Amino acid sequence: MDASLLARLTDTYRDLHAHPELSGQEVRTAALAATWLRENGFDVTEGVGGTGVLGLLRRGEGPAVLLRADMDALPVAEETGLAWASEVAGVMHACGHDVHVTCLLGAASELAADPAWSGTLVLLLQPAEETVSGARAMVADDLAGRVPRPDVVLGQHVAPLPAGMLGLRAGAAFAASDSLRVTLWGRGGHGSRPETTVDPVVMAAATVLRLQGIVAREVAGTQTAVVTVGAVHAGSAPNIIPDHAELLVNVRTYDEAVRERVLGAVSRIVHAEAAASGAPREPEVDPTESAPAVVNDAAATERVRSALAGVVGAGRVVEPGPVTGSEDVGVLAQALGAPLVFWLLGGADPAAFAGASTPEELVRVVGTLPSNHSPHFAPVPDPTLSVGVAALVAGARAWLSA
Repeated sequence: MDASLLARLTDTYRDLHAHPELSGQEVRTAALAATWLRENGFDVTEGVGGTGVLGLLRRGEGPAVLLRADMDALPVAEETGLAWASEVAGVMHACGHDVHVTCLLGAASELAADPAWSGTLVLLLQPAEETVSGARAMVADDLAGRVPRPDVVLGQHVAPLPAGMLGLRAGAAFAASDSLRVTLWGRGGHGSRPETTVDPVVMAAATVLRLQGIVAREVAGTQTAVVTVGAVHAGSAPNIIPDHAELLVNVRTYDEAVRERVLGAVSRIVHAEAAASGAPREPEVDPTESAPAVVNDAAATERVRSALAGVVGAGRVVEPGPVTGSEDVGVLAQALGAPLVFWLLGGADPAAFAGASTPEELVRVVGTLPSNHSPHFAPVPDPTLSVGVAALVAGARAWLSA
């Protein structure tokens, strides 16, 4: 990458970081991306699935490769102290999607300037990943009719690995995520006369504790699941027993059979606790968000692994293990009937890892650093951006140059 492109990308990254936009509101980011793609000769379609952007560059016969980046930020108040910190109160690129967009635009410039490939390059900038709704929205907005069926879908996610290192895993790489809103119905009344009520707060407390037994007692030790009750809402005063309570529950799994078993157990426990409390009506278990596990195709992953090794060196493409975080990029690959390869892009200051010479030491240091979704999360632009661009370009060329 020449110095002028890197300088422009660095300025673009800082601009995107300073102007984050929440899920479904990525108007400025989408316009910036669309302008960049048009400057590089791409046919651009805007407004796909809301604010999604598609860019197509056709070079005759050959494979089709889709590169994807997400655009949205989080409702997090930034505390990094960066000179280019968010200028939007309470909103921050705390998950690195500004890095993803910047790297994709850099890859667009690099690949557009390279005459040594043929086929079709599809660049997809997706809204609303944080609410795991953006990929489905683009699919519903005739994504399959707007782009050729790709031979592979490629993408990356910045993480607190050392900048200059990449993490790639075949098979289940990111967990499925299912979020539920559980409403428990009681009978309200005065706090001094609990015998005239059915207390949904007690019902909710019993349910929260019981849900923790799913992973401990219903999932095999060789399998993985996480059940989190992230919010409990009930009541308005200390002497009033309310008529309902609400739980917000999240489930993470890798295996579809485990996923079905855990979700079934959540529903069973919720209904059983309501019955045990004498609830006057059935509880409600409503799905609110869902994304399948990100499963990297084995053969395609090995092909990409060789390409990435050419960027950073074989010893710096590491096996990160399964990530319990979630991503909706798999929705795109499934809808388009294409193999998926999705890797981790190191974004942490390499100086923090001085002396960490073993995988165990690497993991220990990662655990001390601000992670994605932290108000302190701040990938270093150099060499994160240049490596991220090179990784996407190398991955695409592994198909387009074939």
